[in-house]
Amino acid sequence: MNKKPIEIFIEKIQYSADNIESLKIILSKKRNKNDDLSKITIKLIKIKDSYFLSFVYNYKTNDQTKNYPIKDGIKLINEHLNNDFYNADLFTTDEIVQLFTNKNNNSLIKTSEQIFKPVVNLNHDNVKKQRIAINNNQYLQELGITTKDFKIKKDMHDKFRQINKYLEIFESIVDTEKYKEKLKIVDMGSGKGYLTFALYDFLKNSLNLQVEITGIEYREDLVLKSNQLSEKINFNDLNFIQGSIIETKIEDFDILVALHACDTATDEAIFKGINSNAQIIMVAPCCQKQIRKQLNVQNEMASITKHGILKEQQSVILTDGMRALILEAYGYKTKVFEFISTEHTPKNLMIVGTKHNNSINRKELFNKLKAIKNLFGIDFHHLEKLLDIKY
Repeated sequence: MNKKPIEIFIEKIQYSADNIESLKIILSKKRNKNDDLSKITIKLIKIKDSYFLSFVYNYKTNDQTKNYPIKDGIKLINEHLNNDFYNADLFTTDEIVQLFTNKNNNSLIKTSEQIFKPVVNLNHDNVKKQRIAINNNQYLQELGITTKDFKIKKDMHDKFRQINKYLEIFESIVDTEKYKEKLKIVDMGSGKGYLTFALYDFLKNSLNLQVEITGIEYREDLVLKSNQLSEKINFNDLNFIQGSIIETKIEDFDILVALHACDTATDEAIFKGINSNAQIIMVAPCCQKQIRKQLNVQNEMASITKHGILKEQQSVILTDGMRALILEAYGYKTKVFEFISTEHTPKNLMIVGTKHNNSINRKELFNKLKAIKNLFGIDFHHLEKLLDIKY
């Protein structure tokens, strides 16, 4: 008899716990919309010589943490999945497992390979590194993340987690020892400047680097406010320019960042980075519509892409997969990974390209790109068109 997806999900948790692997579980999409409990995050921890599952219950007004023996914790997860939550994400050392349940209690399970192997540190007293100060941090207050007494606002915890995760990723990717003089960064589509200000603060005040950051933003009012704030708090090498990603001329920079640039704006940012020979290109795409409109599958895959939601997800995978392939063809070592967990934002994918000097077979990579297009009935990828790729 075939096992139910929830049973498989629980077995995978049990296996990871039994083998003392890195383990994180997120229970989300609550069944009762009136319930104050919005989600539960669970981790495997070690207290003295024993292992526990640590549950963090996220309520509207506060968070509560409870630790359970592994057997009791797994039983509790099973109960929550059957009674309180529709969806769950499991992150282990080797894989990412997603459980989706609908209102009819029909479940689907998806498994993918873990891109980055997490470092296993199960000590309960492990303290996370604080990359930017909260107390007396004026830009966090001015941008509406903290209150007047510098406490994180109730509705801004997810944004603050996103900022810290972004800085953590940046620190892990960028070898700051290379930039002894001045590190030059361009942030394409800087928006309100949450991440731009935080990155400048982190590099300048936490890592003591000489850094120059330019934010590019189309909305003139946001540019004006960001420049006023930058001047007010003496962030002298942080400036904002009004303009579109594709039309603004920026030269001589080391790193290009574009987070949540919508649809083809991500392609325009990557194009700018490639053309300027940026050493690192970091993008977090969203709203990948351009490929979805073209998708015209005429082979066996048509039976899958006939479903709207699967067609949309396939379009996202294709759009970003082809972006990574094109970056490789232009001399970048690429990584595609989760930027921040889906309980904080659905726009959670990041593509990072790091320039290298190794030989590449561009023709072979272009042939792979062409084969993918043929398989899914795609006419062109916007980045491919911007770069004027010929076959």
